[in-house]
Amino acid sequence: MKYGKLGTTDVEVSKICLGTMTFGQQNSEEEAHEQLNYAVDQGINFIDTAELYAIPTRAETQGLTEQYIGTWLKGRSDRDQLILATKITGPNPALSYIRPHLAFTPDQLKEALNNSLRRLQTEYVDLYQLHWPERKTNFFGRLNYQHVADDPWQDNFAEILEVMQGFIVEGKVRHVGISNETPWGMMHFLEMSAARGLPRIASIQNPYSLVNRSFEVGLAEMAIREKVGLLAYSPMAFGLLSGKYHKGMDKADNRINAYGDRMTRYSSDHTFTAVQKYVEIADRHGLSMAQMSLAFINQQPFLTSNIIGATSMDQLKENIASIDVELSSDILKEINEVSNVFSNPAP
Repeated sequence: MKYGKLGTTDVEVSKICLGTMTFGQQNSEEEAHEQLNYAVDQGINFIDTAELYAIPTRAETQGLTEQYIGTWLKGRSDRDQLILATKITGPNPALSYIRPHLAFTPDQLKEALNNSLRRLQTEYVDLYQLHWPERKTNFFGRLNYQHVADDPWQDNFAEILEVMQGFIVEGKVRHVGISNETPWGMMHFLEMSAARGLPRIASIQNPYSLVNRSFEVGLAEMAIREKVGLLAYSPMAFGLLSGKYHKGMDKADNRINAYGDRMTRYSSDHTFTAVQKYVEIADRHGLSMAQMSLAFINQQPFLTSNIIGATSMDQLKENIASIDVELSSDILKEINEVSNVFSNPAP
């Protein structure tokens, strides 16, 4: 395994992070524990979750992912060697079963964190993240910014960081991160932190894959220069970048087949055509399509950790092994040639 610093902190995190959103929906508690044990045995020390999970979202499964991690953590002697990250849910009327009128108010931040700690059966989380912005801006597939003049949101970045500072003083949170954020959001958090002596964001968790390189447009340089590295999620584009859908090896219960009507980001003809070009590159060079897709991300200089997920142990083993794959300059050139033609087909 390879490791690097989490932002400007002294925390060392594995280059591969175990994503857990399938726990409680596509994976049972027993399967979740098996994945966690294997990942740790392979040197992964970084685990990412959220109060929202399992995915797809349902009231019946909300919180189960954290709960399964909690039953695994209970009684372990190595909690201090694990880097555990979770998130508070952003505003969305469809998720009012979590809390009515979701927002990052002091009361909701406290309630969400305490509920997560209870489910996780731990006294602290190493990284506490805002799952998506409160304001109306670009995230979840939206690229072209259109300003909403009557957005009721009012700037509360400083207030959020003040609450986070309280959590850190209490010993409930070690570090703070953002997710699904924009360049303005990242810089404004950094500005508030520097101006007021408040906690500095350590990471940004945004989508990044061969079919979504939008992070490179405005955030990549900032991630490097400001030392707020990317935690890349959906690196396999819901399994599309495994190549199984193009080679007829997919099954009815695979994610795009089972939930494609709810998650259309990776289901367009344009995206399928782009992935076919990447499959041809992998085949031409004798590479596993999944490992080529992940290795491309692992080699990015703005990456802190690549958040992989799996529904089977075979997938998990293949994904973790991508850490040992190094793509040549010729392969990277071919990948970029495809990307130039099919620019961000699945933002």
